[in-house]
Amino acid sequence: MTDRFSSIDWDDLRVFLAVHRAGTLRGAARALGVNHATVTRRLALLEDGLDTRLFDRRPDGLVASQAGEDLLGAAERVEVELTAVQRRVGGRDHSLHGLVRISVPPAMLRSFLARELVAFAQAHPGIELEVDAAHSYSDLARREADVAIRMADEVTEDVVGLRVIRYRKAVYAAPGYLATAGGGRTFDPAVHSWIGWGEDLPYPSWTRDTPFPELPVRHRLFSNILQLEAAREGLGLTLLPCFLGEAEPGVVRVPGTATLDGKSIWLLHHRDLGRTARVRTLIDHLAPAIRRHRRLIEGAPPSDTIAANTKY
Repeated sequence: MTDRFSSIDWDDLRVFLAVHRAGTLRGAARALGVNHATVTRRLALLEDGLDTRLFDRRPDGLVASQAGEDLLGAAERVEVELTAVQRRVGGRDHSLHGLVRISVPPAMLRSFLARELVAFAQAHPGIELEVDAAHSYSDLARREADVAIRMADEVTEDVVGLRVIRYRKAVYAAPGYLATAGGGRTFDPAVHSWIGWGEDLPYPSWTRDTPFPELPVRHRLFSNILQLEAAREGLGLTLLPCFLGEAEPGVVRVPGTATLDGKSIWLLHHRDLGRTARVRTLIDHLAPAIRRHRRLIEGAPPSDTIAANTKY
């Protein structure tokens, strides 16, 4: 296997690693941004070249065979080395041209970040943006993104992190839903409920610090955007970042409730890319751009809600 390994194409190894991580051919295709046929063909070429089967097919997906396990460590080492070289070489790039991949939370993109990215693209026509709005974290070490905006209490990876601002969150609902609770004064646990993430139903820990810990969580929607849309349709109460809830028509903050502590908004990049001009320029644009929305991010007072909605 050693002699054959020396002639393996890196693109084939990328496919092998993607299949191993996804567990399916279609999942690997989505991760690589190619079609299913390409993944199938590349994997077949790799197996033919090595004259061995790399995956066993099981009811729950593809699992590495013994030969696949033997290849896995070497493939991961190649990935680490090539990614490190790409970062070091890319870090010497002083041109304001080329691609920057950025990972952003969908809620921020919907609220105010899209216009800031458009403003950046218009100001720097030589830089192309590839935007991934996903709830999962991108792995900066593996170059899944060059820059990441993350909402988190702390960041533990080996990356350069700038804590930009801490957001606030509040309880929101549709006006019609509040009307069924005396305008938001008399919620009944038998009738009213939370829309939430679903941990420890029906009384998860995150509801304890809210004004309504006695209300159960009856619906699990694993996205702030989905929760917002469900609340807009009158499904229940939802706890949203203020930058999302205050700027959206169709939901209002429950009267008489205060904002709650949220997480920090971070700007992250791998340390090897800190000297790349296009990456540095994007970060230098985004940090003040995010801070310009401080009032919205920290939760505009109720008396300012109309003005804030009009502005944003």
